[in-house]
Amino acid sequence: MKGILLVNLGSPDSPTPKDVKTYLGEFLMDERVIDLPVLARTLLVKGIILNTRPKASAKAYQKIWWEEGSPLIVLSERLQSKIQKRTNNPVALAMRYGSMTIKKGLQELVDKGCTHIKTIPLYPQFAMATTETIDVKVDELVTEYFPEVTITRTPAFYHREDYINVLSKSISETLEDLDYEHILFSYHGVPERHIRKSDITNGNCKMNGKCCFKKGSEQHEFCYRHQCEITTVNVAKKLGLKNGTYSTTFQSRLGFDPWLKPYTDRTIERMGKNGTKKMAIVTPAFVSDCLETLEEIAMEGEEIFHEVGGKEFTVIPCLNDRDDFVQVLVNIANEWAETPEATTV
Repeated sequence: MKGILLVNLGSPDSPTPKDVKTYLGEFLMDERVIDLPVLARTLLVKGIILNTRPKASAKAYQKIWWEEGSPLIVLSERLQSKIQKRTNNPVALAMRYGSMTIKKGLQELVDKGCTHIKTIPLYPQFAMATTETIDVKVDELVTEYFPEVTITRTPAFYHREDYINVLSKSISETLEDLDYEHILFSYHGVPERHIRKSDITNGNCKMNGKCCFKKGSEQHEFCYRHQCEITTVNVAKKLGLKNGTYSTTFQSRLGFDPWLKPYTDRTIERMGKNGTKKMAIVTPAFVSDCLETLEEIAMEGEEIFHEVGGKEFTVIPCLNDRDDFVQVLVNIANEWAETPEATTV
């Protein structure tokens, strides 16, 4: 039997400093998130970050926490439920970090008789700190606990026509009756070194923005920056946006190393200072609204914009459990499930 495992990032069990500290400890100690040697990573995370950040992060989570729980978890569960209703194969949900572990998700499917499982990371674009860490964790768990299971991975779906159509529609619906001057496409940032480490050509990536648009480059399969840039280009084309009315930025940087630029917060500030009064912002790297969209963008971003003279700041919701987005994931699942044999990719 074939089964589907949806995997998202994860969340603390509660917005308390204790639970946030536990969650951040697991998240930031992942070598694909903070890719430093283990000693340096331990000193940074356990010696500094976990002694300073949990209280502030807990306050941020408290601002966006729903009565039902973590928005990311609640929305992911709604998504899973809707997908399950549209496919004949069992669908489980797991998180890379936190108590809803990937091991539990795999076990749920195995208990239902699944021996072929397709993992669908809920990230349209590939990144070392998102998709790759899920793939590696799944491989480790299958080797140790589920040797009878065959895993099929899902490649990044940022360029699928049905995904671009849905993302474009979600933007147009929000902005249909609004007058705006600029749309900011804000993606989660990653350190520049992550892009270089994911370059399968060992040096073809020049980090100058030009190779992102070079057609036929084989490193694009694993280049997060390219996939973000092309997502923006494809949506802009679909919506008929004019040059100069939209741009791509990157948010949520950590530490002092160079991260992908331009930075979202500085771009919001600069554009507000330069006279932009009406801005819309969409976050295509996130399929579910979460701390980074509900607090960092919708609260902090709007505050920055208003402080420098901006007037209207419109945040476009993530795709969440939209029925048309549900269908995109159902399409991905069924395209695999309907093949004669599931094979490891």
